[in-house]
Amino acid sequence: MSATQEKTTRSSSPTDDATAKAVFSNERTVQVPKITLPVSLRPNTRLKMDGLEFLSLLPESAIPVAFLDPQYRGVLDKLAYGNEGKSRGMRRSAMAQMSDALIGDFVRGIDRVLVPSGHLFLWVDKFHLCQGVRPWLEGTSLEIVDLMTWDKGTFGMGYRTRRRAEHCIVLQRRPVRAKGVWKVHNITDVVLEKVSKREHPHAKPVELQGRLISAVSSEGDFVIDPAAGSFSVLDAALQHNRNFLGCDLNG
Repeated sequence: MSATQEKTTRSSSPTDDATAKAVFSNERTVQVPKITLPVSLRPNTRLKMDGLEFLSLLPESAIPVAFLDPQYRGVLDKLAYGNEGKSRGMRRSAMAQMSDALIGDFVRGIDRVLVPSGHLFLWVDKFHLCQGVRPWLEGTSLEIVDLMTWDKGTFGMGYRTRRRAEHCIVLQRRPVRAKGVWKVHNITDVVLEKVSKREHPHAKPVELQGRLISAVSSEGDFVIDPAAGSFSVLDAALQHNRNFLGCDLNG
């Protein structure tokens, strides 16, 4: 038997097929409860309110998927690029900044409202990826289960290499499992998607976020974003027939 034939035989063996079926599933078995919302939380709108207040109004263990794109100061404070308040950095520096303690409060608030095995998609830059985000997760039942890289197609700051990517850390509330929870299996861990920054300096890719929403929720489910910024998650949720709940200090 040739090496090629042997490889083909191995890849289609009954044992391999059984293993694949044990790991992957194109259907979700997660039970999401029906929820009653206070009148102040209007679905599918751009709410103007504090994110922690927003999270406090949501019922416990009721939401299958959340996004968080924290407005942190790590790069501005520690690397001191010198462009804060100038040129392209003007809009970014004018935004309310989150301390590490505040980001931790947001993550704990999200952990409280996620269903068991629910997901949080946490956006970070290279600086925070290298420094680590473990302190943000203290006191939660969230575990890191994957990582995606968004190639923005444009380059930004950097003393050495110029940054053209951001990263999405995939976290799951315990119990951690993929089968019956994650139902889309053709999403690559590096995605190229160009996004206009005209509306918001931290706009995120709608198409990628939509595919992630489809992977870990069902039609009609709620998707939350307590620091919505450009409200790209709202657009992604509506495109995939999900209900959005989210807010931003600027509305």
